[in-house]
This record gives sequence, C-alpha cells and structure tokens, in this order.
Amino acid sequence: MSTYIAPLRDMQFVLNEIAGLDEICALPGNEECSVDLVESILDEAAKFATGVLDPINRAGDTVGSVCKDGVVTTAPGFKDAYKLFCETGWNAMPFDPEYGGQGLPAVVTMAVNEMWKSSNMAFALCPMLTGGAIEAIAHHASDELKQKYLPKMVEGTWSGTMNLTEPNAGSDLAAIISKAKPVGDGTFLVSGTKIFITWGENDCAENIIHLVLARLPDAPPGLKGISLFLVPKFLVNDDGSLGKRNDLICASIEHKLGIHGSPTAVMSFGENEGAVGYLIGEENKGVGYMFTMMNHARVNVGLEGVGIAERAYQHALWYARERVQGAIIGDKSGVKKPILHHPDVRRLLMEVKSRTEAMRTLAYYAAAQIDKAHAGDAVAKARIDLLTPVVKGWSTEQGVELSSTALQVFGGVGFVEETGAAQYYRDSRITTIYEGTTAIQANDLVGRKLAREKVPGAAMQALLAEMSADAVAVAGNAQTANIAVNLKNGIESLSTAVAWILANYESAPQDVHAGSVPFLKLTGIVVGGWLMAKSAALAAQHLAAGSSDDFYKAKLATAEYFATHQLPFAAAYAAEVTGGSAATFALPENLF
Repeated sequence: MSTYIAPLRDMQFVLNEIAGLDEICALPGNEECSVDLVESILDEAAKFATGVLDPINRAGDTVGSVCKDGVVTTAPGFKDAYKLFCETGWNAMPFDPEYGGQGLPAVVTMAVNEMWKSSNMAFALCPMLTGGAIEAIAHHASDELKQKYLPKMVEGTWSGTMNLTEPNAGSDLAAIISKAKPVGDGTFLVSGTKIFITWGENDCAENIIHLVLARLPDAPPGLKGISLFLVPKFLVNDDGSLGKRNDLICASIEHKLGIHGSPTAVMSFGENEGAVGYLIGEENKGVGYMFTMMNHARVNVGLEGVGIAERAYQHALWYARERVQGAIIGDKSGVKKPILHHPDVRRLLMEVKSRTEAMRTLAYYAAAQIDKAHAGDAVAKARIDLLTPVVKGWSTEQGVELSSTALQVFGGVGFVEETGAAQYYRDSRITTIYEGTTAIQANDLVGRKLAREKVPGAAMQALLAEMSADAVAVAGNAQTANIAVNLKNGIESLSTAVAWILANYESAPQDVHAGSVPFLKLTGIVVGGWLMAKSAALAAQHLAAGSSDDFYKAKLATAEYFATHQLPFAAAYAAEVTGGSAATFALPENLF
C-alpha cells in the first residue's frame, strides 16, 4: 500500500502564482497572514495528513462506523484523531477570531482541506459539515445563539450537521413535512425524520448541533414556508455546560457503497415530547439561510474531487513503479521494467495527473475569489457565484472518472479490495450526488448564473474576455504556443454555447437544460485549460530566467497534455449543447 504525501510543491505554486496568495494576505483582516506563515501551515498539515489521517483511512473503509441502540461508534482511530485534530487547532482555521477561530483566508483553508480529503475523505466530512453549520449560524442566527454555540463548534468540541432530506423530500425541498411547534418561551418543539445526515451521530464530539429545516403550523406551502432551527443533541445550560439529552435519536446509519468511515444517519426528532429547537433568523426564510451552508459545502465537495483524484493517482503511480509485467513495446534492451514504461499506463497516469492539477488550480483560484469577495470586490463576487457550480459539478465528475482511470493501472488486482485501489473509486461516487447533484449544479449554472443573471451572461462574458486576453499572451511564447491554439479553440466553443443558451433560454428552456450538464463540463474544461495555460506560461518564464527546477518542466508537460487531450473535448460538448436536444427528446416515453 502507498502512503499519502501531500503535493506541496504544486500546492504552493498554485497558491502563490495563480491564486495570488500575497495579494490575499494584503486584504483587510488578513494582515497576520504571510506567504512564509502559509508555507509553515502547509508543512504541518502535510505531517498530520500523512501521520494521523492516512493510517486510519483503511480501517474507516473496512470496519466503518457501527450503530447500536442509537449510539454510533466510529472506526478505529477516528475518535483519537478527531481529538488531536481539534487540540492542534485545525478545526478553527478559517473562522472568526471573535469565536476562537484563526481567521485564515479561504484560499489557505482550501489547500489544507485538500490534504484532509486526500488522506481520509470520510474523516474530513465531519469538520466540513461543522464548518458549514458555523457559517449558517454566524451569518443568520441571533447574537445569543452565536455566543452560546459558536465557540465550541469553532473549537471542534461540538460538531455540526445539515438536516434537509426526508424520505419524501430529496432534491425537492418544497416537499418537506417536518414540523416545529412554538412553545411560547422562544423555543420550538421539532418533530420529523431526516435521512442521509452526514456525521449525524458520532462518538467524537461532545455535542452535535443539528441545523434542521421544518415548517411552522401557519407556514405557507412550498419553499416559502420553511424555517431553519438549531437543534442540539444535548441542551446547553446558560453557563455553557451540557444539560439533558434532547428528544432526538439516530435511528440507524446507512450501509453505503463508500465513505464507510463517515456515519450517514437517519435522524428521528421528537418521538416523545418534541426536540427543543431555536429559530435561526426569521420565520419561513430557512431555505435561503441553509444555502449559506450549502454554498460553503459545494465548493468543499468539489475539492473532494481534487483530493480523491490525487490520492488515487499516488496509489496508481506507486503500483506502476513497483509492478513488473510484460515486455515494453519498442524496448530492445531485454531488461524487465515496471509497467510505468508501458505507453498506455503512461497515458492513464498523465490523464489523472494533468486533470487533477487543473482541478486543483480551479479550486484554489475560486477560493481566492471568495477572499476577494469578502473584502468587497464585486467582480470577484460575480466570479465565485459563476464558478461555484463548476467547481462542485465538474471536479466531482472528474474525481469519479479519474479514480476509475487510476484503478485501471492496477489491472485485475485493482478490482480486488486488498489493493486499496477500489476504495477511492467507491468513495468518489457520492461526490456527484450529495450537496446537489451534477444536474442541479448544471441547472444553476445555465439558469441563475447565466440566463437569469441581472444582466444575462455578464459574469460569463467577463470571464471569456479575460481568458481570451490570456490566450493571446500565452501564444507569444514558443513553449506554450500549441497550448494557446487549443485554448483559443476551447474558448470559441464555450462562447458559441453561451450565445446559444442566451438566445434560446426563454423560448426553449427544456432544450437548454437538456444540455446543461455538457455545458457545465465544457465550462470546467475550458476554465481548467485556461488556468493550466497560465501555469505553463509562468513555468516557461521561470525556465527562461535560468531556473533548473524540474517542477517547471513537469508543469509544462502536464499543461501541454491537458491542452492536447482535454481541450479538444470542448468542441464536442459545445455541439452537444447546441444541437443535441432533439435527439434527447426523440424517443417517445412508452419506448423507454
């Protein structure tokens, strides 16, 4: 079995030269952040990921979490690892210092979170959901609730969850039937069943703070009648100590394809007198509040695509260097060599490596836009709104495909669980589904972020203009000229698809949405190709200035591979977007 090693060199390159870490550190509120400090943070995070989280990842998969009589026991090593994770301050990194956080920029947290997701994705889901709950409470709850709950959640002593889905209400939140009855003292009694609750019950945190969507008795129907409630596992006394157990229980945990180390709970609220809950914000505005949490989670789930692809790549590369099998085509030396020398194994590895680097660059670039938006940059706000569904949708689809590609390197033994390769494939599969399926992300992209934008297509047109200008600059260097040609072609394909969507959205919305997922993939490939082209241009500059660092040579190679092997797909996706809807609807319903 291989050991996870954080790709620090690539992380630092993307942070410093693409995401603009020095610029982010100069933003108001980030004065204590510096490039040197971030380098130290990454070094320590890498040690924690390799030394603490990676060794228990296998047990998380093979043993998993166990539920008995409503009590969940997490996989061996998880409880101790979580305690150390919180004690060493990792949980508090991105949050407001007012509540005990470290206030580090989103782009720094993004890089560190990648290491958690690569080394142990099931474990990383707990702090991810807690972080989303913290964001929702911090933005929308009363000062009293903030002061009472956030310090312990930021510390990590208390974890958090998101309770949306019900047996009858999946992606359609309007169908939610969970109820909240006002008591008269400012509290509510919550009742109902929620399913698919990530880390809904665990033995790692002292208390679990559930954010629950439910309806008040006089609520209007549909999405406009849903409120958000904070429902703790243990009630909290005025002095901050834990009180009695609330009326909620984990009815069971799901038996899943992957992420076995993450307990996915069926939560039952109010089987007796009712679970005590506290209204967050105003009545009937819960869906909007929950989307604060959802948007936080969506970018982080996109990062799971990066993390799982990186881990699958490292495992496959380890095997390709160890396994000796068959004669190498065209090799006359007679020397037995590892399968890394086989042409198609090289292709498989280059597929995973180059596309993972493109996803990483997109994720960190997006995180930098979050930091700039928080500082009041309107352009960055529009950019991250546009890119959030792309980061989530494209990166997770890539993660599934690339973990499968990495498994192929192993041949038959990859299908055997003992090699460990199958776990990454299984773990990756959920990422395209939870926090909004790929179709939901794609519908958001073509609808809210493109066609129904205040000025339709404005954010995308601004991005297209910036990418086009950079393509011209990249074309001026002989080492990156071929990359520029492929990038220009990709930008033209994306521009064509954008124009078609804007022209047809009002008159033929079904035709547009039939091609929404291909459009999302088209956007991901072109934006990823743009950022890889920028990376290649920077690498070429360093080499021209006399650098002998092999990293820059490798970056040129992976960017060239992405340009020649991925960007050509842009034309196919554009054709699918603009001309594929008729075939999609050609088959009568009775012939399916």
